[in-house]
Amino acid sequence: MAEANEFDLAGEIDPTKPSIARVYDAFLGGKDNFEVDREVCRRAIEIDPDAPVAARDLRSWLIRVVRFLVGQAGIDQFLDCGSGLPTAENVHQAAQRLSSDVTVVYVDNDPVVAAHGRALLEENPQTHFVFADLRRPADVLANPMVRKYIDFTRPVALMQCATIHHVLDEERPAEIMAAYIDALPPDSYVALSHFLDPGEGSEHRDLARQLELNLRQSVGSGECRTHEEILSLLDGLELVEPGLVPVMDWWPDGPTIKPIAAVQRLVVGAVARKPAPH
Repeated sequence: MAEANEFDLAGEIDPTKPSIARVYDAFLGGKDNFEVDREVCRRAIEIDPDAPVAARDLRSWLIRVVRFLVGQAGIDQFLDCGSGLPTAENVHQAAQRLSSDVTVVYVDNDPVVAAHGRALLEENPQTHFVFADLRRPADVLANPMVRKYIDFTRPVALMQCATIHHVLDEERPAEIMAAYIDALPPDSYVALSHFLDPGEGSEHRDLARQLELNLRQSVGSGECRTHEEILSLLDGLELVEPGLVPVMDWWPDGPTIKPIAAVQRLVVGAVARKPAPH
């Protein structure tokens, strides 16, 4: 049976304050959210009716990335930081569909996610949950569950999907990412998705700022960063083609025939490999 860190959920869940995980769940049409979370979504939809498309693009990208990492790169162990609430398909389901030997360790500090994590993983001996804050990489990497189930002498996939844009600048996101990357052995991979600041002069700049402000005012965090700033989070790694692009353009499952919404240009992602030291 999969294990999860034991802690007391009583008093931890506050239905009067929105949580990042529950807001994403609401965007994806899930049921594990409160009215306060749905209100954040409604405000985003008032800003741009296509806002939910971005959440769906992020989830679809994540599943495509997992398929690549297992099927092409041969990765059989995943550390998924800020994993969020269960959706139609999760990392372990996508990975284990290709290889039943894949181990996944989910990390999240949301008590609702933790409760679901334990229930979801109870029947899956290759999948585990750690209650921890991804902004403290030293704690995550030293966690007994992580050390038990992730073998850092072999390649690992580190998943940071729609997480680091909730790390404020003053929390030093580049240093957080560097700490994780330093712990990875050669031939490991990092998957990162992030909100984009398209820069001065872009027709989408105002939309990015409005959506960013909505997140900051509601859940307390949300940072659109420039292409260069996001690339700096992957310093020292080799980008897998096509590099850092809108997630909808990262090896899509087929041709795009629907009109592209502006918000779809504001969620970007990349996969990068850690090379062997020279």
